[in-house]
Amino acid sequence: MTILQLIEPEVKDLGGFVARRSLPYPQQQMVGPFIFFDHLGPSVLPPNKGIDVRPHPHINLATLTYLFEGAIMHRDSLGVVQEIQPGAVNWMTAGKGIVHSERSPDSERHNEVSIHGIQTWIALPVEYEEVDPWFIHYPAEGIPSWEENGVAIKLIAGEAYGHTSPVKVFSPILYLDGLLSANSHFTIPTNYSERAVYSVTEGLSINNEVLEPYRLAILEPGEEVKISAATAARCIVIGGEPLGTRYKWWNFVSSRPERIEQAKADWRDRQFSSVPDETEFIPLPEVVTEANPL
Repeated sequence: MTILQLIEPEVKDLGGFVARRSLPYPQQQMVGPFIFFDHLGPSVLPPNKGIDVRPHPHINLATLTYLFEGAIMHRDSLGVVQEIQPGAVNWMTAGKGIVHSERSPDSERHNEVSIHGIQTWIALPVEYEEVDPWFIHYPAEGIPSWEENGVAIKLIAGEAYGHTSPVKVFSPILYLDGLLSANSHFTIPTNYSERAVYSVTEGLSINNEVLEPYRLAILEPGEEVKISAATAARCIVIGGEPLGTRYKWWNFVSSRPERIEQAKADWRDRQFSSVPDETEFIPLPEVVTEANPL
């Protein structure tokens, strides 16, 4: 059996654009270190209607933002201000605590714009959970990319096919973007304990089994898996090595439930550092029904 589990994401309306959340899932909390997987869009934002994710905190994880279309402006409590464009990678290590906002750039707010991309959270190994927070932007031209068998591959993070992404990671990880032309195919590396394929579009098959769009397919460990496309199509592949149990509450992830309780108290008491030039923030929720994307 190639596909161990097929996840249909939960659809969230985030005020003008849609997010499809595949992880965490009741029967599949993580894939390797990936504990959160959101497919943002594809959505068209009308003029004067941008993305406005107000400042909010994270601990003991890293976030990775990767766009297909559109632009997002990142601001954080370290003082970093960075716009991300398609093909680039924004990696933010929360470590012992960081606060950030994600908004549409001012230059795009007055126009009709598209937004489409992937947001992931990556759990940190226990020994790195409390590192000092940091942020690195990797321009699109620095991300390894190549073509084979009619597939354009970008290695967003990790190692695969003899290539290594410059994105700094804390544990073995596989994260790639596959853009397939009609009647093309590629094979997923087998040297990761946990792997999954997400169908960004229709037209994909896994070992000749059709994969509906917007599905996360959890793959059998060690089995050779061929991704093929009858028409032009796109997929994201994630994987890595398991890190053990992680607890998740709102925007907090940790191996220790008591650490999450401390983070809740710190955010409630405004003990986190603030984001320069931001006056808004998202209050600690009374009841958690979802995490904020971005």
